[in-house]
Amino acid sequence: QCPGIEPLCLDLADWDATEAAVGAAGPFELLVNNAAVAVLQPFLEVTREALERSLDVNLRAVLHVSQIVARQMIAQGVPGAIVNVSSQASQRALRDHAVYCSTKSALDMLSKVMAMELGPHKIRVNTVNPTVVMTDMGRINWSDPQKSAAMINRIPLGKFAEVDDVVNSILFLLSDKSAMTTGSSLMVDGGFLVS
Repeated sequence: QCPGIEPLCLDLADWDATEAAVGAAGPFELLVNNAAVAVLQPFLEVTREALERSLDVNLRAVLHVSQIVARQMIAQGVPGAIVNVSSQASQRALRDHAVYCSTKSALDMLSKVMAMELGPHKIRVNTVNPTVVMTDMGRINWSDPQKSAAMINRIPLGKFAEVDDVVNSILFLLSDKSAMTTGSSLMVDGGFLVS
């Protein structure tokens, strides 16, 4: 749909491959960090592999890709915007989500530090924090009607988010319409956090 976009397919957990691929791309003015994994395990059953994979993709990759892109923006002397896709799970404990909630909370704080340090370079950094989104991953993790009903009953708008709900929020934060917004988390949760 967007002929000017050239996708790069790589494992973001591979630090060196990411450095080479993203470093060779650009120039950048905008960045959306959206890659994530959600390995759901009860706290007492969390495995080392699940923790390491989640930290690699949900946190380390965001830090690394953002460093590469922000350095290029600063070198070019252009203003920019970065949006990190977080989750309502960064702010509310969810059963079997110990690792996911923790990595998303860490992502929110990383984004605030990025906003503080990159602001003087005219680079804005914000997060979008959706509820469950009906992506392939969302359908896999929330296909059990009993589990999904319990969550939907806590959402005042009574439904999970669609992809467009999140995309439109990201587009707002990337645009000049949010020129004075940085270090913020935009909740796209149907009111989950107020219930």
